[in-house]
Amino acid sequence: MAKRQFAGGVILCLALAAPLHAETPTTVIIGTPPQPAWSQLDVQQRNILAPLAGNWDGMENIRRKKWLGIAERYSNMTPAEQGRVQVRMRDWAALTPEQRARVRNTYKEFNQLPAEQKQVVKQKWEAYSNLPPEEKQRIRSSGKSAKLLPSPESTTPVAASENTAQTAAPEAGNSEAGKR
Repeated sequence: MAKRQFAGGVILCLALAAPLHAETPTTVIIGTPPQPAWSQLDVQQRNILAPLAGNWDGMENIRRKKWLGIAERYSNMTPAEQGRVQVRMRDWAALTPEQRARVRNTYKEFNQLPAEQKQVVKQKWEAYSNLPPEEKQRIRSSGKSAKLLPSPESTTPVAASENTAQTAAPEAGNSEAGKR
């Protein structure tokens, strides 16, 4: 009996010590699996995602997956929501890669703001959205609408330019395109 317990203890010690002497664990990178090429999409998906046709095959898998998620929810959207998604897709497709990167970064920065600052930005955006087109153009040309977020020394955010706010949602990563 004592020999059996001793042997069990030795085996347990060896089993616990084995990982200390094992090879360094391999790092596993989890990525988005390959997503279908444009030619592999079904007719309904191609119809919904038509504004993105020219960019589709050059997109990263994670972006394709997000757009496919929007396409999947599309039939459950109201006609008004569907229209907004289509407009935003067209606007997004018209942006240069640099503009898209800028919009993504602005979106990420906005999401990191404290709730109070987000509310201030939303209120300023609402006020800006209600301005007549001439006033919006005057503000944009003055450069005061160029920043959505406060500078490090400032605590009050400034409203975003019209184009940035309208296009931030489609590819920002959380399907806001279908919710607005």
